[in-house]
Amino acid sequence: MDKLFIEGSKSTPEVYFDPQQNILLLQGQSYPENAFKFYEPIFNWVDNYLIQLNTEVVVKVDFILPYINTSSSKCIMMLLEKLDKAYLAGKQLSLNWYYNQDNESELECAEEFKEDLNLPFYIIPREDN
Repeated sequence: MDKLFIEGSKSTPEVYFDPQQNILLLQGQSYPENAFKFYEPIFNWVDNYLIQLNTEVVVKVDFILPYINTSSSKCIMMLLEKLDKAYLAGKQLSLNWYYNQDNESELECAEEFKEDLNLPFYIIPREDN
């Protein structure tokens, strides 16, 4: 399976999903003009990745999302639900959500996402800006 890399822009996060290292990284602001169009290839890649993933493999998911608009939030939740479903099916996934300590809304956003999930979800302060 190939890596998924989407270069970040002003309004879209960088996507770096590496199936050999079992690292899924989403980093940057997310307010694309059409969130579903942006996230669709990510959903497809994740679906294919999770199907072939065996229960021995430990997957590290890192999200660093300083700003997410409403339509992106829906897409992020859809992505998290896919990961959560895989976790409930016995796959070993854990998510680290990094937030800026000076931005309370980032923390609140992470906490809201965490409420609806079962997978290990760690909210971690980061030191930058």
